[in-house]
Amino acid sequence: MQKLPSSPAESIKRRIHRSSTAKTYQPERRGRQWAPGQEPGIDPTQPHDDHEPSAVPHLFEECEIKVVDFSLDSIEVHLLDNKSLADFLEDPRPDWASCRWISVNGLSWDVIKLLGNDKGLHRLAIEDMMNTKNRTKADWYSDHTYMVLPLQKLIHLHSSSDSDSDPSDSDNDERATNRRSKRKRSFWSRLRRSKAEHDEDEPPKPMDTPADVHNPTNGFISAHIAPLTKSQVTPLRTLQRYHGGPNEERIQFMENHSALASKNLGVSVEQVSIFLTADNTVISFFESSAEDIETPILSRLNTPETILRRSVAASMIVQAIIDAIVDLAIPVTTAYQDAIGELELDVLTEPDIRHTTALYVLTSEMSQFKSDISPIVNLVGALRDHKSEPIGTPGLSGKPGKISSSSVVIGTMTSTYLGDVEDHCVLISESLDQMRRAADNMIDLIFNSHSAAQNESMKQLTLVTILFLPLTFLTGYFGMNFERFTGVQANSDAYFWKIAVPISSVVSMYLMRDIIRRYVIKTVTRRGITKSRRARGVSGRKYKEKRR
Repeated sequence: MQKLPSSPAESIKRRIHRSSTAKTYQPERRGRQWAPGQEPGIDPTQPHDDHEPSAVPHLFEECEIKVVDFSLDSIEVHLLDNKSLADFLEDPRPDWASCRWISVNGLSWDVIKLLGNDKGLHRLAIEDMMNTKNRTKADWYSDHTYMVLPLQKLIHLHSSSDSDSDPSDSDNDERATNRRSKRKRSFWSRLRRSKAEHDEDEPPKPMDTPADVHNPTNGFISAHIAPLTKSQVTPLRTLQRYHGGPNEERIQFMENHSALASKNLGVSVEQVSIFLTADNTVISFFESSAEDIETPILSRLNTPETILRRSVAASMIVQAIIDAIVDLAIPVTTAYQDAIGELELDVLTEPDIRHTTALYVLTSEMSQFKSDISPIVNLVGALRDHKSEPIGTPGLSGKPGKISSSSVVIGTMTSTYLGDVEDHCVLISESLDQMRRAADNMIDLIFNSHSAAQNESMKQLTLVTILFLPLTFLTGYFGMNFERFTGVQANSDAYFWKIAVPISSVVSMYLMRDIIRRYVIKTVTRRGITKSRRARGVSGRKYKEKRR
């Protein structure tokens, strides 16, 4: 007999240990542990309770920080790190500096805390920045706005053993190996080379690279930006790792069978967070690709004649960052166009059912790529539609912002040039849609080709069956073991063919009557069309001769 609880407190205590809530799967977050029902946001001004480890940020990384102060007349660039940032922020911004851009390469809690306290960044924005898988959006607060979007770029993949070596050295080693192999041209080497050339015409196979290049448990891969072969090798996160979820086997399969993997290329994704404050300051946080964005923007700022320098507007810096992020996605689209072009040639020349796997992986990557590009259009639209009016959203910890009577300003020039960014996003999205439709058409073509080939095989088997059906009947008839069979005993084997040929002809023509009828109608129709074309051509030539 079951014993009932003696008090309500005892009943509640027992229920705590009987929870059926599954806690195996949790969202991936950097900075602190996830737990349902947490206090929203992260407040850098408050000390965290040591008894709640889920609320304590534990994110640290050596960051590369660049602070750019500029005006119409001069510009200064300060290179800082985690330790020197605090001393730098203690000094006020110079009066001559009309605009300031703080670019942080890396996510570290000590840097985020310093900048959050200095600019009064909202706690929800700080939490979103530390969670590196947010949707593309723009959040407006009283004295600043927070923008988040993904940065996607084409990368060269490297194994961990090659990450410390110079790409130029590897190229020299490869050329030297090729020269040695040419000097040793034996029969077996020529045979292997001919087999390799034959394999190039087959559908793409998994890339033969070290296991640590595509190991999902690492979370990141060793790579550098594709156009710059001498750029620094850094840990990056691929498109499949960013969107793949917890299934590591699927991620590795999709990466190994990617259409870009055969060229040792990939697509990396990282989150970029941008703060635009009311005091004409921009703060940008990158995970690892700040140099790809900083280099072209600093080049423009160092030239006094550029629009970016003459505008002296923080909103134009934001526009330049978003524009550079979208520009990095254009080589990815070109790489996908090249990959789908090669697959299209293979499908048109020799369609194989194995091509469907490569096409599926390619369309999956393009769908994920487009899902990151398309929302940037909405982000740009939100920035262009923003009105410079006071906003009643509370600041950090529910307190009013530093400049509660003002709000972020998006200038007219910025709105105009954001339209160009929107055009680029739309063009990329339309190109991806076109490639996806082409991939779907190729998959349909492969199955239709295989169905047509099977139908042709069945047609040939049907014709053979029709031809030999009366012969089979006659063979069985003449092969019966009758005691007295005058037709067989009194005649030679020619008697069989005298009967078989006319019977087979009549039966075959009767069974193939529809095929013969369609063939005759098609032949007559084509001859009529040919005569009409010839007559039209002769009349056209006569008309031209009369005109002359």
